Amino acid sequence: MAMAGGEPTLMPVSAMCTPAFVARVVRSRWFVVFASMVVMAASGSTYIFALYSKELRSTLGYNQQTLNTLSFFKDLGTNVGVVSGLVQQVAPTWAVLLIGAAMNLAGYLMVYLALDRRTAAPPVWLMCVYICVGANALTFSNTGALVSCVKNFPPPSIAVEHPTPTKEADGEPATSCVGRMFRPPELGEDYSIMQALVSVEMAVLFVVSVFGIGGTLTAIDNMAQIGQSLGYPAKSINTFVSLISIWNYAGRVGAGYLSEMLLARYRFPRPLALTAVLLASCVGHLLIAFGVPGSLYAASVIIGFCFGAQWPLLFAIISEVFGLKYYSTLFNFGSAASPIGAYVLNVRVAGRMYDAEAARQHGGVAVAGDKICKGVMCFKRSFLIITGVTFAGALVSLLLVWRTRSFYKGDIYARFKVAPATAATSAAAAAEASSPEVEEKKGTEKNKKDGVHEHVSN
Repeated sequence: MAMAGGEPTLMPVSAMCTPAFVARVVRSRWFVVFASMVVMAASGSTYIFALYSKELRSTLGYNQQTLNTLSFFKDLGTNVGVVSGLVQQVAPTWAVLLIGAAMNLAGYLMVYLALDRRTAAPPVWLMCVYICVGANALTFSNTGALVSCVKNFPPPSIAVEHPTPTKEADGEPATSCVGRMFRPPELGEDYSIMQALVSVEMAVLFVVSVFGIGGTLTAIDNMAQIGQSLGYPAKSINTFVSLISIWNYAGRVGAGYLSEMLLARYRFPRPLALTAVLLASCVGHLLIAFGVPGSLYAASVIIGFCFGAQWPLLFAIISEVFGLKYYSTLFNFGSAASPIGAYVLNVRVAGRMYDAEAARQHGGVAVAGDKICKGVMCFKRSFLIITGVTFAGALVSLLLVWRTRSFYKGDIYARFKVAPATAATSAAAAAEASSPEVEEKKGTEKNKKDGVHEHVSN
């Protein structure tokens, strides 16, 4: 589209069919957004664990706790992306995506060969390695796509300030490496990795991720077993998985857009939006716990939406509070907490209680393979615990709301705007540097230096 006489005009088709135009489109930042969406669309294998978990259980003879252990290693690989963040710092994006593709192929291919009995049944620890490697490929896709998009859309202007020297008192340096680490910059400035990791804000985000994302991951990974225990047919269970995936996407898009709109119009703090999402997820957990007939459809929608909504809020808070300088590493640290919650809530709580109830129903014998638990009690106690833990996470998130209240009441993008005083000072300095008096003074000094040099030569 071009402008002619102030009116927009469409570019002719012939101009859009030229190699130069195609090259311009391919190199544009909007094409990067499109490519990132394609990459992310092909990276959803970690969200369909419930579809093939039944095959893992029956083919390899796993009980629920072992199955949840596999699920934990899947979540561990999905969320521990520190390595991909560090690789992104030193390698081009194509290398990050290539590493992720290779890991995805290697990990899931070995899982497929084991399920198809083309290889000997691997021990549990080796199957955990396979699924962890395959799932960890998602972090490389996330990092390559997300960080590229963030860095391709910077603010329109950046104010550059000269650093001020550190003042000294009593002859001693005012700051040191350790001192600066525990006295981080203002919220919104660029934190170093260590400054961010030891901050109270990151600690709160860590706890919230353990409690909130860990609980929703437990529900997502156990959806097949939850549906079986409540008597839903296989077709309905597949529908639950689809609903979770669809509303996961809706949560990611909706939470990002809505929180940005509320922040821009009403200065509504983004951490408070995270608190609201955690409270909403408690409703989904309670629907699973009490097993109300037909309620698993609504629970799938709520759990999927809340799980998706937590991620953009978490990543946006990290970028706004800690800056973008080390964002590719810090956002992976932020998501690394969720596997801890998944292990505690999924393996140690839900898996163990499910197996205990199944053993009671089968006469106290160890349950494995196709022997499953039936009834509301299979997951009731575990999801009541998850509800309480998630509610506690919502309360903890209020600490972050309180600590960042002043930051979000102001203009969080102010550091990206050129201040009028700074612009005026720069313009005055440029005008003074180009004035005739300054030029004449420079010429006089140059002549003096040339005269001295000539005198020394003689």
